[in-house]
Amino acid sequence: MTNPPSEASSSVGSGLRIGVLALQGDFREHLHAVEAAGATGVGIRRPAELDDIDGLIIPGGESTTIDKLARIFELADPIRKQIASGLPVYGSCAGMILLADDIADPATDLGGNPQQTFGGLDITVRRNAFGRQRESFETDLDFKGLEFSAGESGVDPVHAVFIRGPWVERVGPGVEILAQVEPGKATHTDTLHGLARIVAVRSGRLLATSFHPEVTGEKRVHELFIRMIRGEV
Repeated sequence: MTNPPSEASSSVGSGLRIGVLALQGDFREHLHAVEAAGATGVGIRRPAELDDIDGLIIPGGESTTIDKLARIFELADPIRKQIASGLPVYGSCAGMILLADDIADPATDLGGNPQQTFGGLDITVRRNAFGRQRESFETDLDFKGLEFSAGESGVDPVHAVFIRGPWVERVGPGVEILAQVEPGKATHTDTLHGLARIVAVRSGRLLATSFHPEVTGEKRVHELFIRMIRGEV
């Protein structure tokens, strides 16, 4: 199930430059998604490339690897400063982990030091919470904030793909929950222990999802992010 951009949504990003952190992970798919919405996609690998963008996407991949590479390429502190100054940022899967203020189960390096995040979202996440690669699954989600896409029958659900995805275990008072996976909607419901799990959140100009809309053809999450950049939602 895909949601190709309509004539209107294919130009919603016109005039915007949206950076995608291009150190590791599926950054190419995010670049294609923002370009399909009419924006200019920019791969970000150097600090100077952060200066001329309207928003930033942190892609799925390995959060520990992205963390290490961001520090090696001297991007970590500039990204933190941009987030603090109000740059709109969207993180998917590993990107959600990197936007979180707290990780319930951080990985550690050989020296015992826990992985770092860029922070900004007052949430606690758990890595690989839905299981390993072989426990990946797909499901439809009710997703708040997509009223701009409503048709005669309302807003269609978002078809979400979870690949070693995190979930959110705590949200701060300024964080809005946009979507949750209900126990009956996951293929391995025992992992959920009978509880709905938070998989999409927003706080101000920061957006994060546990899943990968960029791999399914689901364009509305990126369009939501673009509308956030424009201040429309």
